[in-house]
Amino acid sequence: MVRREFPIADSPSLRARADAWLSAPDPSGPVPPKRAATVMFVRDGGSGVEVFMLRRVASMEFAPRMMVFPGGGVDPRDADAALPWAGPTPAEWADRLEVDEPTARVLVAAAVREVFEESGVLLAGPSPDEVISDVSGDHWHEQRRRLLDREASLSEVLQEHGLVLRSDLLGYRAHWITPEFEVRRYDTRFFSAAVPQGQRADDDTTEADVADWVRPADLLEAWRDGRALMLPPTVVAVEEVAAATSAAAFIAETPVIAPVQPELVDTGDGLVMRADLPR
Repeated sequence: MVRREFPIADSPSLRARADAWLSAPDPSGPVPPKRAATVMFVRDGGSGVEVFMLRRVASMEFAPRMMVFPGGGVDPRDADAALPWAGPTPAEWADRLEVDEPTARVLVAAAVREVFEESGVLLAGPSPDEVISDVSGDHWHEQRRRLLDREASLSEVLQEHGLVLRSDLLGYRAHWITPEFEVRRYDTRFFSAAVPQGQRADDDTTEADVADWVRPADLLEAWRDGRALMLPPTVVAVEEVAAATSAAAFIAETPVIAPVQPELVDTGDGLVMRADLPR
């Protein structure tokens, strides 16, 4: 294990929650975390591997103004056993994620659904060996809206269009749990993927005011200078992208993974979030 300490992000609401937790912890204990999934889209740029990121709008209750990867919480309909599926099976993903099969199904489905809703990238195809090449038109924007408004499930959208989820396009990167002092907590699996040829990640989401490809070194410098806000899981993930030799190599990696839950610590010189990272 490697121990890291991260400064509390320059967010008044985050610091207020941290101070309140230390001064008067809730006697009922921490809020149970909700299962979630996020996807790190990577590509080869002119000066190294780039990653697609969003900056959450200031009005968001969780992680306002933070740089994040597209993703979000599991929806009950992600558990639909009729979801068309290709690639490693839910049982195989269960072994990889160290969860039961139903949980593996919803985590992978949530990852695919959430990134389609938030960035317009659909990891699905008409067969186990193909990927849909263009989902940029008005029709597909309407499908994103249906998913976002919970008018349809991912299973329904894929079945209506003769598509199968391509779980083989996902790599598995990390497992992070929100610290106990937060009022909104997530048990999040981090995946990696490439944007399929012919598709593009866009900024058509109300949850972010910036959505673009970034050079990891530039973002890390901005974070250290206080010009960009990131939570510990994002910092570590961006550092890993910065160290990658290529996008394909990054997606193919099988890093050591264990649950990481940062702990709020008062060092005497200030508050930090301390995390033990698997290595």
